[in-house]
Amino acid sequence: MESLVGFARAPAVAILHPPLTWASKKKVNGLRAKLGDDDDPLFLTAINSASLRFQETKRPEPLFVDPYAGCLVSPNVKMDMRQCSHHYCLATKFIDDKLLRTVNHIDGVKQVVLLTDGMDTRPYRLSWPTSTVIYDLSPERVFRSAAEKLAGVGAKIPRNCIFLHVPMESSSIQQSLRAKGFNGNQPSIWVIQGLPVMTLASFEEVLFSVSNMATNRSFFLGELPAWSAETEIGIKSSTRQWMEKLFMSNGFRVDMIGYEDIARNLGKQLAPGDYKNILFVAEQLQFSDDQMETWRREFQRVEEQGDEEGFEEL
Repeated sequence: MESLVGFARAPAVAILHPPLTWASKKKVNGLRAKLGDDDDPLFLTAINSASLRFQETKRPEPLFVDPYAGCLVSPNVKMDMRQCSHHYCLATKFIDDKLLRTVNHIDGVKQVVLLTDGMDTRPYRLSWPTSTVIYDLSPERVFRSAAEKLAGVGAKIPRNCIFLHVPMESSSIQQSLRAKGFNGNQPSIWVIQGLPVMTLASFEEVLFSVSNMATNRSFFLGELPAWSAETEIGIKSSTRQWMEKLFMSNGFRVDMIGYEDIARNLGKQLAPGDYKNILFVAEQLQFSDDQMETWRREFQRVEEQGDEEGFEEL
């Protein structure tokens, strides 16, 4: 499974030094060539999420409306019209609202990075403000298939916005984003929901890269697989402490968001059963690499200017 999703298992110190790296595209494509859409785990997971959004859209009082989810699922998808709300849909509603509130308070260019399963319709269905640049980091094959279907139903990005895809299989997330125009001196908001993270080391690499690229006061939010915390600490009661330690070591202050609280605030009933994700919101407390480099150059310029002025006085 690890080679399937294209993540390389990092050594224990990977979170501290090297940039995010992914397994080779050759290895990923070599395995996926044997799989069809009907039995490819990445496709199945993405379609399942799209199906939940489609069903939510059809409810009498939906949490959100996804007019494009229908083109991504089977025509004979089974509808679950129970009154209770699925954890995933509550998380999607929470993320949608947090995204738009945050983006609308950013002056100038607004950078949004979506770490997804390849079938995220947020770039098309949300009312993005002018000058929003949206980056989708997801499995290449799933994204291309979804993009073709979305184009077929007339899905379009809002005017004066830009949408760019970065393949999950890229050798470096940081280099790929910068090549697409991402500016580490400008504010950004990052969302992870659906990105196939299969190891704790993989998520640590993602977090490390977000920490390097996100400016001070930027946000990182979304869903983290719960097994990552349980594998690391062994007991659920310490999940909060583990999350705080993991995120703070990368410069983030993190809050865990309860699905029950979201449901209560929205006047909804939470669906019964366990859910295998942790919903979180993290705020960047340190400066990005680009901000630090800008500061370093400015400090060096001031020092050199001071040396020249002192020499002239002599």
